[in-house]
Amino acid sequence: MHFKRFIGAAALAFTALAATLPAQAADYKSEYKLSIVVGTNFPWGQGAVIWSDLVRERTNGRINIKVYPGTSLVQGDQTREFTAIRQGVIDMAIGSTINWSPQVKELNLFSLPFLMPDYPAIDALTQGKVGEQLFDILSKKGVVPLAWGENGYRQLSNSAREVKTPEDVKGMKLRVVGSPLYIDIYTALGANPTQMSWADAQPALASGAVDGQENPLSIYAGAKLYDVGQKYLSLWNYVADPLIFVVNRDVWNSWTPADQKIVREAAIEAGRQEIIIARKGVTNTDDSLLKEIEGHGVKVTVLSPEQIDAFAQVTRPVFDKWAKQIGADLVKQAQADIARR
Repeated sequence: MHFKRFIGAAALAFTALAATLPAQAADYKSEYKLSIVVGTNFPWGQGAVIWSDLVRERTNGRINIKVYPGTSLVQGDQTREFTAIRQGVIDMAIGSTINWSPQVKELNLFSLPFLMPDYPAIDALTQGKVGEQLFDILSKKGVVPLAWGENGYRQLSNSAREVKTPEDVKGMKLRVVGSPLYIDIYTALGANPTQMSWADAQPALASGAVDGQENPLSIYAGAKLYDVGQKYLSLWNYVADPLIFVVNRDVWNSWTPADQKIVREAAIEAGRQEIIIARKGVTNTDDSLLKEIEGHGVKVTVLSPEQIDAFAQVTRPVFDKWAKQIGADLVKQAQADIARR
């Protein structure tokens, strides 16, 4: 009789324990898909690996994240990535503010030409009121934003000539990302901008179908664009491309509060590390990446403040047009935060 009572009690205890398991493990997927645009050799991809590893380690494998580079979960179409996250096709992502701007117009803020002159200006936005407002906006669109990363300042390369003035850009056929704002910027400069995915860009550069492109130096160097004729490189810091660590809301809600905390803290830590990696070798105190690029026979031109201002003046109408679409209050907040940096 005692034995039967013991068995009954044990069964009840197991049932009670089992009731808690779905929230901890049983409802968890065996793998969570994390989308990025580039490969894991780039700073962006390294951030994804760091996040994935930290989460797996700190959850003892309860949350197993697999990184899918090349936007492979949406057949390479990076502008579809944000929609795919909302729909649950993608569980997690470290996404570009540029690529997500067609679905979240406010993210075009970072692509306003010559808004952010230096790294402290970027930090003033992502780590201040503007960053909080953008996270609030994203939170209402089916995703949970957790942390900021960075793809970097976008610089201009081409195979034709050195670019120091707006006149030097005229007539160039340039690959740009899939955002109408970039079409407007380069049209204002007299270039012939052509939208194409990153997967299509490198063959187009190699074949000469396009003359040039714009990307952070880490992308330029990591993709070895100097080997596909991109021998002229102009540094002008005209726009930057912050990255955002996000999780699909349904996936997020399937995790326990304790695991949510782990994933959030891991994202923040991975974001901090990724930003350090992204800025390495491209500052006044550490220009090792630039030296490496020059070693491949690339003519690197660092534009002076006066030269940059000439580009800013030509593209000012584009700035004003898009500031209205982004939201005047948000742009004013950004300008005020940058002025106080």
